[in-house]
Amino acid sequence: MDTTAAADIFSDEKVVTLICLGAATAANCIPCFEHLYERAHNAGLTQKEIHGAAQLASVVKKGAHLALKSSIDELMGSPDETHAAEPRQPCGCSSPGPASNCTGNP
Repeated sequence: MDTTAAADIFSDEKVVTLICLGAATAANCIPCFEHLYERAHNAGLTQKEIHGAAQLASVVKKGAHLALKSSIDELMGSPDETHAAEPRQPCGCSSPGPASNCTGNP
């Protein structure tokens, strides 16, 4: 993992590693986190610091998910407000059918 650009901005290897741990957590990248976990120990980070970075990333990610869900509900209406009987609009694809959510070409 090349962190040269980050090292130019942050002089502390621990800070760079904590940022990378948070990004790996938010990206759901288990191999990344495993690699960075070892790197974190080598950099002298404590279990508490590593866990804290992962927890913070999880909180941010949860907030982003809630904002996305809210935007989707605003666009489409909440599940309670949508009507299953509404006709589906064609999207222009050529794969109508029971497994598709599309009615086919217009």
